[in-house]
Amino acid sequence: MTDRVPPFALVLAGIASVQFGAALARTMFDDLGAAGTSLIRVFFAAVVLMLVFRPDPRRYDLNALRWVLVFGVTLGLMNLTFYLALGRLDLGVAVTIEFIGPLAVAVFGSRRRLDLVWAALAAVGIVLLANPGGASLDTLRLVYILIAAACWAAYILIAKRAGRLFPGADGVAMAMVIAVLIPLVPGIAEAGTTLLEPQWLALGCAVGILSSAIPYSLETEALRRIPANVFGVLMSMEPAVAALAGFVVLGQDLGARELVAIGLVVAASAGVSIVTPPEA
Repeated sequence: MTDRVPPFALVLAGIASVQFGAALARTMFDDLGAAGTSLIRVFFAAVVLMLVFRPDPRRYDLNALRWVLVFGVTLGLMNLTFYLALGRLDLGVAVTIEFIGPLAVAVFGSRRRLDLVWAALAAVGIVLLANPGGASLDTLRLVYILIAAACWAAYILIAKRAGRLFPGADGVAMAMVIAVLIPLVPGIAEAGTTLLEPQWLALGCAVGILSSAIPYSLETEALRRIPANVFGVLMSMEPAVAALAGFVVLGQDLGARELVAIGLVVAASAGVSIVTPPEA
């Protein structure tokens, strides 16, 4: 069915699914807390992926399973720290800062001097968001989102390796099971038995599907039909779509400084992707 849909539409639909899923997750923070929301989101993502792809760990050797462990820890830590930061950051701002992870991978993996210009442009955007001397971004939240950014960069590198070790989505499905362990203790400590209430289980399932199952499927199909650099240009819309999701779902109205900063990071990411030659 998706083979009739243009690949750019698949990518944008996947981005929208991720960001509106994150906005929906933010509405759960008052009752479950950031860690509790992270736990229920990762749990349902793991359940959905395991049910859909049904990987068998017995098919893989010890080396491959070690990569699953590293992959899972990275996924869990990325999700937990992003949600911890999201408690006091607008969604568009959080995603924009986190986006320096994949941007850094693209820049450091390039040998083009022009990419240093794009990196500088993104740095200006991040500084604007950090607002030195202002009160809009506290140090702890900045640390959380920078950890999430580092995990996103690591995720990209690990996913490339896992893609060579595992067919289809076996690797990410098994890694998501490991990822549940990261927010398990803080999530239970923060939310307790509230996690078992039907409305939160239903919302958690929706967030898990929106944030993992749908975008993974759509992006995988799109990557079969478009070059990686074109995919990267489309993915650079992620911060802008996050800002839109924050506005629509959460009523987060960003000021001119934040909008300019997001625009700079989007432009930098698109620039890096445009000048990167397609993979063979």
